[in-house]
Amino acid sequence: MIHSLRTRITITMLFVLLIAITVVTLLSAVFIRKTESARSDQLLLLLCETGERNLNYYFNSVQKSVEKVADFTEADITGLGEAELKEHVDRVREYFDEMASKTNGVLTYYYRIDPEVSPGVKGFWYTDLNGNGFVEHEVTDISLYDMEDTSKLVWFTVPKYEGKAIWLPPYITENLDKRVISYDVPIFYEGRFVGVVGIEIDYSTMAEQVDSIRLYQNGYAFLSDSEGNLFYHPRIDVTQFSRETTPAVPEGAVADNTFLRYTFEGTEKEAAWLPLSNGMRLVVTVPVVETEGDWKALVFNILIAAGIVLVVTSLFSMLYTRRITGPLEQLIEAAEKVDQGDYDYVLDYDSDDEVGRLTKTFKQLTAHVRDHISNLNEQVFIDAMTRMKNKGAFTKSLDKLQKRIKEDPYKLSFAIGMFDCDELKLVNDHYGHDRGDVYLKTASRLIGSIFKRSPVFRIGGDEFAVILKDEDYKSREKLILQLEDVMNRINATNLNQWEQVHLAYGIADYDPDIDRKAEDVVRRADRAMYENKRERKVGR
Repeated sequence: MIHSLRTRITITMLFVLLIAITVVTLLSAVFIRKTESARSDQLLLLLCETGERNLNYYFNSVQKSVEKVADFTEADITGLGEAELKEHVDRVREYFDEMASKTNGVLTYYYRIDPEVSPGVKGFWYTDLNGNGFVEHEVTDISLYDMEDTSKLVWFTVPKYEGKAIWLPPYITENLDKRVISYDVPIFYEGRFVGVVGIEIDYSTMAEQVDSIRLYQNGYAFLSDSEGNLFYHPRIDVTQFSRETTPAVPEGAVADNTFLRYTFEGTEKEAAWLPLSNGMRLVVTVPVVETEGDWKALVFNILIAAGIVLVVTSLFSMLYTRRITGPLEQLIEAAEKVDQGDYDYVLDYDSDDEVGRLTKTFKQLTAHVRDHISNLNEQVFIDAMTRMKNKGAFTKSLDKLQKRIKEDPYKLSFAIGMFDCDELKLVNDHYGHDRGDVYLKTASRLIGSIFKRSPVFRIGGDEFAVILKDEDYKSREKLILQLEDVMNRINATNLNQWEQVHLAYGIADYDPDIDRKAEDVVRRADRAMYENKRERKVGR
């Protein structure tokens, strides 16, 4: 008989433990998956932010160099005569050479004079194509081009047309057949356009920064423009393509969201991107299967650990049945409560043995689950702007009241107040929605300060509700007078319309003889509120 009892207890205990471990393991798997997904996104974004800072630092150094040259150039112009321009260009050449030599990754730098200003003085163009230093290159005869066509000679026509400094998107240089980006600044003298100073950079320096970004085994980064055209890719030689044939970023990898999921060459990938100061995008991407590897391994280890715990517990349960019967009964009760969503259980067994450790682990895990669910519930039922409870919370509260009405309608006393913010539309239309938000927050604080012991709900754009119970229910008429008084004082001390508050309100008491549903009280309070709104309009 003892053997049979022990067997039954052991089987029962193992069955309950199996259920508990399964529930905890499944919940752990879900939470680990979410945590690992968030960690993966954070890692992608961190790498992207690091690359963005490094690339923007490089672009900013180029931009500052060109702007210093532009400032020097405009300050150096003394006149637009041919002799004056020649001397001026020589001085700029010397200064530009010094600035370009201090700037990394410069492919070409130039100062080009508009043919309309001087057909004889063209400016200069220096190139460094092999890394051995800058040499002067024959300048392009821009007088042969239509200056109104900004699709040609973009490094000259676009800044001239825009009239401001600009980063140009990637383009192929006309004479060098190089894929570059450039920063160009238009030069003016006494309000007249004189020419353009600028620097072109290829992507060798940028490539080093981009290539240094690695994630897992097959993660990498690439550069594209805002329209989805590739500018640099570590696995595609973009330089072999013309502007028209440059490969596009895979469909799904161009979007407004920072985090992306897309499929490329049959592989599902996730990515994060950030805009660069020159208008391009830095994208960090990694195969989804690699990001999921960690959490799957963790879940697998949890499953193995759960199995080991189950086996060990089985062995010890057969030896110490009498010792663990009481604690196991407590653990069974706790597991049943957790399975039903009730986390108010008592586990006082704290011995340093298997059951004690299992009990401690169970409490820790369920505590994490309870906190997580509590946080989720709070977020679901709280209005983000006013921090009051939202319409979903109001509906839930009405459901609870309805259950009590069904149980015993004559033992229940409560009232429902409905409030509507007058003139919110007027504030939004005349002062903007930011001012309207101030108006709503003032109204919510007013209602909450008056009905301190009652739940306050924001159930619509400009509507609030209060369920009055206990002391607030008994003092409801007095509280309404306080509401009017405080509202009048607020309106008297604030001249700005959006800092005032005008509330129409209606309160209805629950009457078990006429109210079969909690919604009936809401409807009567709503009608009373609209009657109050009408009276206020008539009173004005």
